[in-house]
Amino acid sequence: MKHVYLVMCALLISFGVSAQKLSKNKKAIIASVEKHEQALIEISDNIWALAETAFEETQSSKILADYAEKQGFNVERGVAGMPTAFVATYGSGSPVISVLGEFDALPGLSQKTEPTKNPLTEGQPGHGCGHNLFGAGSLGAAIAIKELIEAGKIKGTVKFMGTPSEEKFFGKIWMVREGIWDGVDANVSWHPSAATKADVQSSLALVDFKIEFFGQAAHASADPWNGRSASDALELYTTGINYYREHVKPTVRMHYHIQDGGQVVNVVPDYSRLWMRVRDTKREGMMPVYERVQKMAEGAAIMANVDYKVSLISGIYEVLVNRSGGKAMQKNLELLGPITYTAEEEAFGKKIQEVTGKPQVGMDSDINPIEDTKEHPGGGSTDVGDVSWNVPNINLGVTTAPKDTPWHSWAVVACGGMSIGHKGMVYASKAMGMTMLDLFEDPTLLQNVKNEYKERKGDAVYEAIVPAGPPPINGN
Repeated sequence: MKHVYLVMCALLISFGVSAQKLSKNKKAIIASVEKHEQALIEISDNIWALAETAFEETQSSKILADYAEKQGFNVERGVAGMPTAFVATYGSGSPVISVLGEFDALPGLSQKTEPTKNPLTEGQPGHGCGHNLFGAGSLGAAIAIKELIEAGKIKGTVKFMGTPSEEKFFGKIWMVREGIWDGVDANVSWHPSAATKADVQSSLALVDFKIEFFGQAAHASADPWNGRSASDALELYTTGINYYREHVKPTVRMHYHIQDGGQVVNVVPDYSRLWMRVRDTKREGMMPVYERVQKMAEGAAIMANVDYKVSLISGIYEVLVNRSGGKAMQKNLELLGPITYTAEEEAFGKKIQEVTGKPQVGMDSDINPIEDTKEHPGGGSTDVGDVSWNVPNINLGVTTAPKDTPWHSWAVVACGGMSIGHKGMVYASKAMGMTMLDLFEDPTLLQNVKNEYKERKGDAVYEAIVPAGPPPINGN
């Protein structure tokens, strides 16, 4: 009994210290997020149910933009030539702090809020990366800052950036090209994760392109000698790619999807198409590989005696890390403390781990320590990288699914539509809002963040990796 009493006292003391360290304005940030919590959850759940994919997020974008407008933001819709992109702005003058919101889903990942695979609608999309939480959580942080500006507690401008098509075409590239971040002092972003931490790791640079081969159709049995097979060229090309894997650096990733290899078996196909991506931890390492695989397409075409075409879709930079901002974010995570989960939520997480073949340890509720920044991290790619080469960027990851959950899977969809995801989203709103507040209130911190950005970028000149012309709306 004495032991229990001492533990309770320790917890109360710990809570008291955290509460004392929270400034009046940070308490206001937390209170604002909690005031809007049910509305943010409803927004997230509606976007989760809609599960609209790249550049088709018409209703999802409208839900977020409408709520921002209702809260007093000035909303500019359809920016940078994308109907589902928007910018919501409140305030005036400096500093100008922006926060990112994503809201696109992934094809084929429909799932009920159950811990075993069970599609809501077979074959339909689902939020396998948690972007329903991403957009709503970021909007919550923006609203909390807006309310402090409105109350005269801080001065400056807050911007909520509604950014579409992160999963496929990387909409932020066109927003950067349009100058959407011009005049912004710093940007804050988060992403749903299986762990909570200030994210000071980079991502992979990526180039996205398609290869088409054009041959001559013929009867596959009666006169195949009159045909020139586009499918042969495609097979020769993918064979070359797979042999090339042995001779690239370990940091390189190459992957492809055959979109058209011919239509029927008794016709020598006159057309084939491959969608391909090349990645590396640095853009400078990626580009020589991209140049090489383009030459390999020409070689395959020569061997099959067909014509070919390589078309750039888009490409993204690796994230430019900002540790100064990461350390500020880390302090706010430690002020907030870990997320707590119910027994039912822990059981939900453990069931997902059981089904996906992972150790059944449940949810990771720890505030992970800030890590050393790795020169060559693994992981995926994000168009947040392009933002980070144009404005200082502070990243955050927050637990929204159980430890070791396979990402881009039904398991993430399941958690994103129920309380595990909701808790992570609300937590992210608070942590980002508090860190944004630090940037408004502490000119020295903001200057340190900007100085580090300039130092890390050096003399590099950003050049968007996109073809000339408008964004590929409707896949065009």
